[in-house]
Amino acid sequence: MENTPTTMQPEPVLLCGHEDPIAFRELLTKVGDKWTIFVLLGLSMLSGQRGRFSTLNRSITGISERMLALTLRNLERDGLVIREIFPEVPPRVEYELTPMGRSLLPALQGLVDWVAHNAKQVEEARSLFDSR
Repeated sequence: MENTPTTMQPEPVLLCGHEDPIAFRELLTKVGDKWTIFVLLGLSMLSGQRGRFSTLNRSITGISERMLALTLRNLERDGLVIREIFPEVPPRVEYELTPMGRSLLPALQGLVDWVAHNAKQVEEARSLFDSR
């Protein structure tokens, strides 16, 4: 039998550096979701990184109330946002980034900066591709 070079296929664990690549992919998909990014960035721009549902809803163009509620619920479940209900009539609810949610902001800002820097080149590449 002859020794022939084989192409090394990286193990899934090595690609993400995590012992559970499925859980890793699930969280990465959730954190990378467009509405998650907009909600986290929206909260980060509010005073104290805290705001009411209606304020967030007005600040995120194109998001429905249902999608905002679902996204906030998922972010609360994942520990990135806390919800505080004030015992008033009508009840007032505010959402705030947790320390873990705030720790994600530099990475999101890096992504936003990359998009801002490369959007024109991506559009040009798309036009070139589409013209072929």
